[in-house]
Amino acid sequence: MTLRIIATGGTFDKHYNELNGTLAFAESHLPAAIKRARITTPCELEVVSLLDSLDMVDADRQRVLAACAAASEKAIVIVHGTDTMPQTAAVLGPAIKDKTIVFTGAMIPYEIDNSDAFFNMGFACGVAQVLPPGVYVAMNGQIFAWDNVQKNKAAGVFQPL
Repeated sequence: MTLRIIATGGTFDKHYNELNGTLAFAESHLPAAIKRARITTPCELEVVSLLDSLDMVDADRQRVLAACAAASEKAIVIVHGTDTMPQTAAVLGPAIKDKTIVFTGAMIPYEIDNSDAFFNMGFACGVAQVLPPGVYVAMNGQIFAWDNVQKNKAAGVFQPL
């Protein structure tokens, strides 16, 4: 089995600028994270975009859908911003039936201490290989169906609807 990992941006891939104290995008952290995780399953990384999910529009979601539809792999992990992850999952859920697609992300950027990014990525890569075809969200050790998930911004967690 080969695993495809698709980067779309989100907090996971933000870099901290020490000069002005802001978070912004440069390049994806995923090549380093994949290497650090020592994933032995063959992986193909595809960077579709590096956007804050609040800046995603319908055309961006359609590019994610097109990347998944074009992928030869049956197991796909999408690293996505958490604020609109359920909205993008809702675009893919009805459209992709023959692949296992798992969305994940982070509340704290990968390069910041105590980030959940590394765990979430590893968890998503594991479950993408064993879940039946469908679209899921995997965050902080939990798996949710694409049509039964929401981000609880007050608690900083994902939960069922």
